[in-house]
Amino acid sequence: MPRTDDLIKDLPDRDAATRFLGQLSEAHRAAHAKLLKAEGLLSDVLTLVAFSPLLATTLLQNTEYLWWLNRRRLDTRMRSKEDLLESLARFALINSQLDPQVLFSRFRRRELIRIYLRDIRGLATIAEITEEISNVADAILEAALKEARREMDNRYGLPQETDPKGREVTSRFCIAALGKLGSKELNYSSDIDLLFMYSDEGNTSGIGSRGSVSNREYFVKLSEYLVKLIGHQSGEGAAYRVDLRLRPHGSLGPITMSIGDLTKYSRTEARSWERQVLIRSRGCAGDVELFKQFYSEVEDLIFSKTETVSSALANVRRSKERIDLEHVNKRGFDVKLGQGGIREIEFLAQALQLAYGGRDKWLRSPHTLISLSRLADRKHLSDTELTELSAAYDFLRRTEHVLQMKNGVQTHTVPDDPQKRRLVAGKVMFAGGGDFEEALLRHTSNVSRVFQRVFGEIDDDTAVDLEMTEVPDAQERTLGHVMASIEKSDVELETTGHSKVVLDKMTAVSPHFSAMLAANPDLLTSLPDPYGFVTEPNYAFEMMDAIGDEYDFGARLSSLRRTWSRLLLQIAVLDLFDRISIRESKRIQTALAEATVGAAVKVVRDEMAVRYRDPDLVLDLAILALGKLGGRGIDYDSDLDLVIVHFDPNVNRTSRGTGSRLPAEMSPEEFYGRAVELFATTLSSMTRDGNLYRVDLRLRPFGSKGLSSMSIDAFLGYMAETAAIWEMLAFVKLRAVGGDNSLGSTVENETRRLIHERALAIDPELLRDETRRVRLALQNERSQMRRGSDVNIKYGAGGTLDVYFSMRFLQLRDNIPDDPNDRSTHFMLDRLRDSGSLDQEAYDAMLAGYEFLSTLDHNLRLTVGRTTRIPLANHTALGNIARRMNLASEAELLEQLAFHRMAVRDAFDRITS
Repeated sequence: MPRTDDLIKDLPDRDAATRFLGQLSEAHRAAHAKLLKAEGLLSDVLTLVAFSPLLATTLLQNTEYLWWLNRRRLDTRMRSKEDLLESLARFALINSQLDPQVLFSRFRRRELIRIYLRDIRGLATIAEITEEISNVADAILEAALKEARREMDNRYGLPQETDPKGREVTSRFCIAALGKLGSKELNYSSDIDLLFMYSDEGNTSGIGSRGSVSNREYFVKLSEYLVKLIGHQSGEGAAYRVDLRLRPHGSLGPITMSIGDLTKYSRTEARSWERQVLIRSRGCAGDVELFKQFYSEVEDLIFSKTETVSSALANVRRSKERIDLEHVNKRGFDVKLGQGGIREIEFLAQALQLAYGGRDKWLRSPHTLISLSRLADRKHLSDTELTELSAAYDFLRRTEHVLQMKNGVQTHTVPDDPQKRRLVAGKVMFAGGGDFEEALLRHTSNVSRVFQRVFGEIDDDTAVDLEMTEVPDAQERTLGHVMASIEKSDVELETTGHSKVVLDKMTAVSPHFSAMLAANPDLLTSLPDPYGFVTEPNYAFEMMDAIGDEYDFGARLSSLRRTWSRLLLQIAVLDLFDRISIRESKRIQTALAEATVGAAVKVVRDEMAVRYRDPDLVLDLAILALGKLGGRGIDYDSDLDLVIVHFDPNVNRTSRGTGSRLPAEMSPEEFYGRAVELFATTLSSMTRDGNLYRVDLRLRPFGSKGLSSMSIDAFLGYMAETAAIWEMLAFVKLRAVGGDNSLGSTVENETRRLIHERALAIDPELLRDETRRVRLALQNERSQMRRGSDVNIKYGAGGTLDVYFSMRFLQLRDNIPDDPNDRSTHFMLDRLRDSGSLDQEAYDAMLAGYEFLSTLDHNLRLTVGRTTRIPLANHTALGNIARRMNLASEAELLEQLAFHRMAVRDAFDRITS
């Protein structure tokens, strides 16, 4: 009989181990007596429960797991997906009475007992532990997919498609893993990021209880059922939290797509960060060859041979800086997102892969540790850096495991409370010993130093002593980054000139634009005197002049970006020093955006003329804007929501002739599709000089299924007959902003006429109800994407979308079109009130609420960067914003926000209920 005191005395939480034995004795006396006779098993069980109250509860509720663990605890092999599928099949036979959701959840919990014991004892490397956790997920997904397919086949029959030889074959389906599961580095409590894909369109055989449906409908229902099986919250929790937000178009996109559509989206619409997500991706269940087929089509888009080192690093660095801003003043050290944390290691590896992987395929490994090793082999990291980063990754991931397995929640924060911190320290250092605080400081300092070296923010030999050095405040950190960049450049900063005054103000108030300066110190020489005479530039001339002396496509893109950055920064400086109002800032930003669109069209026309050897080539297309650009309200970091239409020369119009010549054997749709792709590249692609605007074409007719450029007749036909109410609400603000002015004005005016005519024919109650449904659907989708107490000033209740939807509903119901000369929200609210569409009380609430929300949004963009969420943890940013809005404190800012949101939502409810 073992002495339990001897087994417990060295455990990090002796009280938890003692408590477990007492509870086991009270509830399961026979099991308690049996356990005491097995000293090896008893030692392991006491160790587990001292580390994890979650597993202690699991073992008390399922004492049969004790004897299962006794059979498995000495098996040191890493179990493969196939091994785990066999175990899951046996587990299902024994527990055949359980619903699949409960079965999968229990199986996962049982397997984690075995894996965590190996983790605690140090019997496997961190790579082996995370791979085995990933294998458990793969096995559960495979089993769930099998169950889901059986259910769907019984309903609809087998999905079928036609192969290249004209034969009917069964369609294939694959679950692709992204993120940590994609690289086989899953945590104990990670979400699983998934992407669903199927082979091709077609129809099911119909041999089922509900008849035949299209392949699209079959696989949508399959995917939904699959998510229910593994993500449904039963009484024992879901097996996994499933995150599908990384699919095309995010939560608004289809839950699954054919690989043809996925490939098209990746080539024509996906933003750079969406392609970068695919660095860590793989097929994990279903027909894995299907994923490989898709990946082979997009791999060269992920790892571009034309990607420059500087642009790859700058792109990733900006992402990291935004994360830093969101976690300023967060309590406790975050081992994932904190300085020197796991995310810095992952970002460092991915940035170097993007920088060099286009020309070196060997670097394209999804696994963090493998990619670090290969980067060191290629001398992109030194051997010392590889050793330091690998050791830090191991330490930080094991710390993360200890934090998550306490209660099975997704947490990454080492607590500040001394007692809780000592307990965490004891668990992390249990197997190897040592000083936790010293190890945490050493590893995070090493990571931070390498991160800074690679991203060029501090010198290689700069050391960070977190105990001896006082941590600088946010402004000092930001100023230090900018000054370090200036010192490495050829720019000379005058210590007494206006540039120094601007720099001090910018680093104090706007880390966002400070980062822009740090990335390109040459911009410092063009900063305006904030107290001098202000003359508005001729933006159209400036942007056209930027491309005038260049003929090479790449050189033109660089010149456009340098000129645009200079002009935008000048606007930001005047904004920071309150030399222009918010309305004026948005007006001149809109002018800059329109000038940039005009220059981009010119670049596209010239490039197409070269490619198709036609110096007289004419682009008969019009660029039409929705959203902020459509309403002349562009603000910092706004997307350009665009629709592009073209003149079809095959349609006879005596007033226009036959239109421009097209290349031989090329349809108008194909020709203008290529022009649009080139146009989006001109504006959105990331180069060493940055990018201009994100182009969003998703609101075009038929969405991602539609043509990127549509003939005028087809577009107007869609508006007249097909457009849904939600599309009418969006297109009521359509405005021509570039391309052929005559074409654009014609389409703009005709679209407005068609929409208002159609709206008058719709039952006002139906129009009202559909407006409310779409608005609340957007709110609900965003709330599901975020957890916690986030305040979203656009999508949340009482946000700016309440104002927009209310206003546009009243415009359509009462036939009040926009004034061509003033499309502002303020002006339209005045018109709605004056016409009697909006009562005075609702008008007052909407106008005051919109004024407050738009001012807050503008200052968020100016200081923090593009976000619709209030950074509640970032007190520095909130303090700056409150002062810029002439409010006494952060508290008053939040009080005013709550007041206006409630007033706006009340007005919205009265208008749409």
